[in-house]
Amino acid sequence: MSSNQSSTSNPILELSFQFALDSIASVEVLEENKKFVIANQYLKCSTSIGANVREAQGAESKQDFIHKMRIAYKEAEEAEYWLLLCKFAQNYPTNEDLLASIVSIKKLLNKIISTSHRNTLLSLGWISALSKLFLG
Repeated sequence: MSSNQSSTSNPILELSFQFALDSIASVEVLEENKKFVIANQYLKCSTSIGANVREAQGAESKQDFIHKMRIAYKEAEEAEYWLLLCKFAQNYPTNEDLLASIVSIKKLLNKIISTSHRNTLLSLGWISALSKLFLG
């Protein structure tokens, strides 16, 4: 990441940015092998993950943040699909490191989304109200 970046670490920003850079290199290999359609589809979703994560940093509300992170998660699902397709198709280059990275990114995004959602419910007092309702 750039030197003008904040000194505080943000793992999902860093992971998604590095994933996009690594994906660009992987797309070049796909294009060298004349796999243009999959290269184009994969490039769009793999770079969109980080773009949505970055956009979420300036969200207008917690719900907006969660929404953008959910979009990033959906893009990660699509990226994983294209990587798996390359892995199991004949005559397609595969990248196991990218597959491992996308699994890590999806786990982290899922944790961010669930924690943010839970915190939103807590701040609204819904969890305590629901627990009183169901637990007595």
